[in-house]
Amino acid sequence: MHNELTKVDIKKMQDEIDYRVNTLRPQLLEEVKRTREYGDLSENAEYKIAKSEKNKNESRIRYLKAMIDTAKIIDVRSEDGKIGLFDTVELFMEDEGEVETIQIVTTLRQNTLAGLVSKDSPIGRALLGHKVGDRVKIKVNDTYSYFATVRSIKKGKDDESIPIRSY
Repeated sequence: MHNELTKVDIKKMQDEIDYRVNTLRPQLLEEVKRTREYGDLSENAEYKIAKSEKNKNESRIRYLKAMIDTAKIIDVRSEDGKIGLFDTVELFMEDEGEVETIQIVTTLRQNTLAGLVSKDSPIGRALLGHKVGDRVKIKVNDTYSYFATVRSIKKGKDDESIPIRSY
């Protein structure tokens, strides 16, 4: 399966790789070297921490490279009046009787606590392509679904302001 990402997603990941390889890696290697000199490695907590941080950095670099290598680049454009990627949507949630505002983003930038919902999530998949006034059934799984009504759509764009997820 390919991750559907935007050109900005790819750029953000490449920028992070560049930072991790050119800036962070040398710092972490120096810290490993410095703490190794403290003596007995079996009881050297500083060395173990430094080595762990170095390994986390290398793991993140491998993850980002794999994401880029397997990515399918998608277009951000959407039809006027219809929900598309990076649009901010105001919804009336029927079950709660409340209004909720979310923004549809790529999976790499989702953060539900900040109202950033993946286009691949149940709500993201259900909303894409709908218009103001549409009543949308959001199927969470085989036994649970709920309805939301689209109150407004504010067209968005991929302006690099939304960060990619870290660990």
